[in-house]
Amino acid sequence: MSFRAVSNWLALGLLLASGCVVTANPAWGQAEVTRRLRSKVAPTYPELARKMNITGVVKVQITVDKNGTVKSAKLVGGHPVLANASLEAVKKWKYEPGAEETTGTVEFHFDPNQ
Repeated sequence: MSFRAVSNWLALGLLLASGCVVTANPAWGQAEVTRRLRSKVAPTYPELARKMNITGVVKVQITVDKNGTVKSAKLVGGHPVLANASLEAVKKWKYEPGAEETTGTVEFHFDPNQ
């Protein structure tokens, strides 16, 4: 077996193993935030991503405080070049106040042609 074939099998094995880790992450299984959104800021498409024609979905786990502000935002999936734009935007979102903190995931879809 050639070195290239071994490398390909190793890469495939690591990819499959990382897929198992990602699907085991409870953040992927969480629902969207159920509170009503009052104001939303769209992420700025990063210039580097535009030049490289990077498309994709970024998933962010957020915790919304009782008063409706985004208390924390954590990347749970997506291209690293698109991640910061998503995190910066979602931290500016405002939700309706609620009785307790709410946690859920938000998806951002990036496509330079739109």
